[in-house]
Amino acid sequence: MEKVRGFEIAKGFEDRNINLPVRKTKCSAAYDIEAAEDTIVPSFKKGMKATLVSTGLKAYMQEDEVLYLFAKSSGFGKKGIMLSNAVGVIDGDYYGNEDNDGHIMFSIINLKDEDLHIKKGDAIGQAMFTKYLKADDDNATEIRKGGFGSTSK
Repeated sequence: MEKVRGFEIAKGFEDRNINLPVRKTKCSAAYDIEAAEDTIVPSFKKGMKATLVSTGLKAYMQEDEVLYLFAKSSGFGKKGIMLSNAVGVIDGDYYGNEDNDGHIMFSIINLKDEDLHIKKGDAIGQAMFTKYLKADDDNATEIRKGGFGSTSK
């Protein structure tokens, strides 16, 4: 079977019982993503960096596709968390990169007064594959060499 799009376990997480994402209903647009390990997300204070929460996953897709990462709809109301970047963008060439094998992480901030304890297997967000369009004058030819945050380096 030809691989078109999907999820795999990232290097270093093969023996950690990572669950591949699933859609919960036949009309769900996104796949639920779980934390790969216990993580404490401290209560946010001015000047703090977001907490990167590991998923143990990487995603492959077609050249004209992207994987968007979103917060769960219940995330803020129930847990006080939101994504620091509003929407995460996983480009197709992030898969298998030499820095981190394309390991997907959620960049989370906690707006509650107390620290949040995320447990391995807790749903931390959702991911949606979609096509994207290119402008007429697009001529990008660079190939990604790095992992998280490497596009502009």
